Amino acid sequence: MGKTIGIDLGTTNSCVSVVEGGRPVIIPNERGGRTTPSVVAFTKNGERLVGDAAQRQAAVNSDRTISSVKRHMGTDWHINIDGKNFTPQEISAMILRKLRQDAENYLGESVTDVVITVPAYFNDIQRQATKDAGRIAGLNVKRIINEPTSAALAYGLDNGAQQKIMVYDLGGGTFDVSIIEIGDGVIEVLATNGDNHLGGDDFDQRVANHLLSELKKNHRVDLSRDLSAMQRIKEAAEQAKKELSSSASTTISLPYLTQGKDGMVHFESTLTRAKFDELTRDLVDRTAIPVQNALNDAGIAPSELGKVLLVGGSTRIPAVQEKVRQLTGIVPSKNINPDECVAQGAAIQGDTLSGGSLELAGGAGTGILLLDVTPLSLSIETVGGVATRLVDRNSTLPIHYSQVFSTASHYQRNVEIHVLQGERPMAKDNKTIGKFKLNGIKKAPAGVPQIEVTFDIDTNGILKVSAKDLDTGKEQSITITANEKMSDAEIEQAIRDAEIYAEQDKLRREAMEIQNVGNMTLNKAENAVRKVGKKLDKEEKKQIKADCNDLRKLLMKAKPEKMTADDLYNIRSAISRVEAASANACRMAESAAPEDAEPEEGGDK
Repeated sequence: MGKTIGIDLGTTNSCVSVVEGGRPVIIPNERGGRTTPSVVAFTKNGERLVGDAAQRQAAVNSDRTISSVKRHMGTDWHINIDGKNFTPQEISAMILRKLRQDAENYLGESVTDVVITVPAYFNDIQRQATKDAGRIAGLNVKRIINEPTSAALAYGLDNGAQQKIMVYDLGGGTFDVSIIEIGDGVIEVLATNGDNHLGGDDFDQRVANHLLSELKKNHRVDLSRDLSAMQRIKEAAEQAKKELSSSASTTISLPYLTQGKDGMVHFESTLTRAKFDELTRDLVDRTAIPVQNALNDAGIAPSELGKVLLVGGSTRIPAVQEKVRQLTGIVPSKNINPDECVAQGAAIQGDTLSGGSLELAGGAGTGILLLDVTPLSLSIETVGGVATRLVDRNSTLPIHYSQVFSTASHYQRNVEIHVLQGERPMAKDNKTIGKFKLNGIKKAPAGVPQIEVTFDIDTNGILKVSAKDLDTGKEQSITITANEKMSDAEIEQAIRDAEIYAEQDKLRREAMEIQNVGNMTLNKAENAVRKVGKKLDKEEKKQIKADCNDLRKLLMKAKPEKMTADDLYNIRSAISRVEAASANACRMAESAAPEDAEPEEGGDK
């Protein structure tokens, strides 16, 4: 059985891990980095870049570079590139495919099984979208696991003593807080809360807005619609945020930013930590309500917490750490890596699902049992637009719930059940998960038909529905309609597209490699002919030059982004002919004296 990897599919950066020798280890990317930017770019010549390569070219190709796509998961957002619409699932699949390739390069074997993490506050559609992204990337998603739970799993591997902990997870685009109990080989989530639109991106935007204001004030230019300039400003804002985590001030320098009325604008500004804290204070304060809600739902006071774990790169901000201390009365722990622990926890869960023998420190030798919760309440719209709650938030997964419904009108032949996620009392204020239509109901007065609808939420937090007419005992099919979900046909098409691209990408890499080999072969053969001079037989020399010319023409004609398998075959054949024709000349050149060399063309004969 192959390895099961764990992937933290992040808003800003992603990370991949695997269990080796009883420990979760981080798998580096091709540049040796332990995290990979969650960035995808499409170049003008049709090449797709993922990770560091995509991030490096963002400023000069901003309109074809996508970042923070995680914030769009489970929505109808898309981007059109060269006439093709790409969904968040497809863009995320490109990132997952890159991480999968890094894992395969590291392990030296094929990888298909994976555990992928999501924010605890992701709803059903967002979780399904993440699972679909894995399918498109050619992965078998064995489990979707909540990010704070995953971090607790990584922490519990070395700290299995009975305790209640809070995981405060502020990443690039989302914020989660979970109250988790650890002990006796069990990790049980007591409560979770959060905000899916709060993260490091928002802090960066506040700094970027401040810089735009300074530019307008001091240089009389408005760059808010200049995509290239905005990319540079956002990158500078992010860098400034990072530097202010360890320094009291930082200098932001952006030379040659734009052409202003008075000439080229070379922008420079000093940003202090105090000013940064002022710009972002309300963002930090927004984390307080989810923290309090999670504690209330878990039924514990802050004093009952044994530890507070900080997860996500944005928790490095000093003001965030101070806010956590104020809210809990506890100095947060820094003994886990906030960028890596989520992927490590996912790898631990993957190992457990694959029959591994890992257990929490101090465990009873029975492995690891993970008990997670559903983040949001599940309701059904009833008469008057009311959201009638069926499953409360923070209910332990998996969940099996059945309820009998009936008709509201006489002789009604079908019933539409509107399922929602959220905490608001009215249906219109919650998130639609699906509309389930049951057809073919037996004609009867209102209230007579007995329709049992069953809701199953699996260990991934994904909802499935079945229905049964109790009068006839027959199971009825239910059509789920949710505009933001991809259909099976769309997913299959996306998988085919991804596989086609992977083949194209392989051809492009081979094309670039074969061009290098071809040019080296040409240089070697032609240098050998020059070196041995008149010692070489005329017919042999003529054949070498003819074969070299054929190869040169093929190389000049070839374009890596447009080469086919036939083109590669023709170039390889031409290389072989040059190598065969010049083999004798190359052997002679190795032992030839310098004076034997033939004069350069145009020199004295």
